[in-house]
Amino acid sequence: MSNTPHTLQDEFPGEADKITALKTGDTHFARLLEEYDAVNDRVHRAETRVDTVSEEHEEGLRRQRARLKDQIAAMLRAG
Repeated sequence: MSNTPHTLQDEFPGEADKITALKTGDTHFARLLEEYDAVNDRVHRAETRVDTVSEEHEEGLRRQRARLKDQIAAMLRAG
């Protein structure tokens, strides 16, 4: 288990300009970013035990974060 925040800047180094352009021009992409940040915060809070959640719930949050990251990556490749 890692308690290092998985920020989008860390996950997609060198893609800041593309992320900004897609965020301002694509509402779906902007919503994905917001959702990713929210889920990522929840994962980090669970991993650092700020919030007490079951192991299953924490794993579900990690899977949700991974799905969102995959969607964001696909849009970055396409855009």
